Amino acid sequence: MMVVAVHQPQYLPWLGYFDKIDRADIFVLLDNVQFKKNEWQNRNKIKTAQGWQWLTVPVRYKHPQLIYEVEINNAVRWQHKQRQSLLSNYKKAIYYDYLLDFLEEILSRTWQGISQLNIDVVKRLVDLLGIDTPLYVASQIGEFSRDPDERLVAIIRYFGADTYLAGSGGRQYMDLDKYRENGIEVIFQNYEHPVYDQLYGKFEPYMSVIDLIFNHGHRSLNILRGNE
Repeated sequence: MMVVAVHQPQYLPWLGYFDKIDRADIFVLLDNVQFKKNEWQNRNKIKTAQGWQWLTVPVRYKHPQLIYEVEINNAVRWQHKQRQSLLSNYKKAIYYDYLLDFLEEILSRTWQGISQLNIDVVKRLVDLLGIDTPLYVASQIGEFSRDPDERLVAIIRYFGADTYLAGSGGRQYMDLDKYRENGIEVIFQNYEHPVYDQLYGKFEPYMSVIDLIFNHGHRSLNILRGNE
């Protein structure tokens, strides 16, 4: 069995995103589909003493645009703002230094496109976590159908795989017959979010994975997998 998972490149994704990568034999960053502003492609959550807050990358979005076509609005000092926010909210975290090199690269370099930024972020976080699943970028593989299911079938067949790992919400919109007709088994992710030690009291789930890493460093992958 060879498992392929496919997902849009997101900014500082949550734990379940990396569970999906970890469970797959091949993971494809789907950068050539419609961009959705103010979902997860240009922002994510961190925990603060006042609750959670967004870390947002401002974009110059002209509907409709594919993800790889969307430019970052660098007229806004978003990197400075995020650096200050991360410093003030995580400087007391046990593993604050663990992410310093990663954050310096992300928040010092000038990025032009949201896709370029997100793909780099995901690749670096995969390395930091110690996940060894190979990552591919959809726009670099080739052109695919605009039909969502036909697109996914084509990507899975491109790699000669026989199994697709779908998000739990896929049951509501996927045409599973198209996969059966192509000899592809569909399995659905059912991620159980672990509870781990955080700063600021009561546990807050669904934060960016950096919240986990700040607090647990090299143990983060075991926690993400539910092994601790």
